[in-house]
Amino acid sequence: MEFIVINRSFGRDSKNLVNEINLKSFQGAMSALETFYYSFLTINKIWVPHDLIQLNNPLGGIIREIDNISNLYYKIFTSEANVWVEFYDIISYRFNECVVFAGREKGLFSSDENIIELNIRTTRFFAYINGSWGQVHHHGSIDDPELLKKYQAAIK
Repeated sequence: MEFIVINRSFGRDSKNLVNEINLKSFQGAMSALETFYYSFLTINKIWVPHDLIQLNNPLGGIIREIDNISNLYYKIFTSEANVWVEFYDIISYRFNECVVFAGREKGLFSSDENIIELNIRTTRFFAYINGSWGQVHHHGSIDDPELLKKYQAAIK
């Protein structure tokens, strides 16, 4: 196992590197991570297509399977609200064909009635499967109970 500090962030300036996620290297895993932050609407290309992939987040709870995960992101990012996040303070835990990225997301949710600064603990697990890197698990949580309550209420 190898521990690596990632000295950059992923957010609105991220690039679409979907053509590099087939690299069987740490760079391939980093490309999958960056592509995720490039556009949440390219979710289907980054998640492993399996019924047991899992997204745990403050909005949807525990969600499994690519269509359910895609639907949640689609609803959020095509709504009238404006949402952006940036992944930073990242440590990676690298195994042979698996990489875990753990850090924080900061961002902003805004709608006509609400402006909420986001602060989320985030862990993303990627695996090299069938010749490509894909996400198999994501966990995000908001530590501040008041912020969590405001964010959940605003989304509903």
